Amino acid sequence: MLVLSRQRDESIIIGDNIVLTVVDIRGDKVRLGIDAPKEVPVHRQEVYEAIQRENMREAEANSNNAPAVSNDPQTSPGTNPSV
Repeated sequence: MLVLSRQRDESIIIGDNIVLTVVDIRGDKVRLGIDAPKEVPVHRQEVYEAIQRENMREAEANSNNAPAVSNDPQTSPGTNPSV
């Protein structure tokens, strides 16, 4: 992990197109401004973790609702068992 010290109105640049700026410091809280392309998702950690949990629930629900797939060539779709 890279640890940097920044003061108010100072920035950190990530790659070519993400800029983190220290907007304000009040006591033990730091406000950050994040300038990133729209295609780059930016979330607080707790929000990201909630999204991941929801995605896992959806994936599990979809796998539980999916029809069973047989490895038997006699019953697999697209085969003709009478040939």
